Amino acid sequence: MIDIQIHGLNARQMILADIIWACEDKPGVDRFIKALPTQAFRCEAEGIVELMKMAAVEQLYDGITDNPEADRVIKRVIDKK
Repeated sequence: MIDIQIHGLNARQMILADIIWACEDKPGVDRFIKALPTQAFRCEAEGIVELMKMAAVEQLYDGITDNPEADRVIKRVIDKK
């Protein structure tokens, strides 16, 4: 399960993020953003979507640890060059 946390959003941005998160799919997010009343709001919402993507990727990488066996294989390949 992805638990996205974006720190530093103001109240309006938090509401936008909650609505975006509640959308069922990307086309729903796109429809929501397109329906926003101003270009500034649309840009802000698109920025929030990008922050959500980055937070999701960061969360996925947090669980990855070093793999000593993989490091040994990579070192052998590099040393053969």
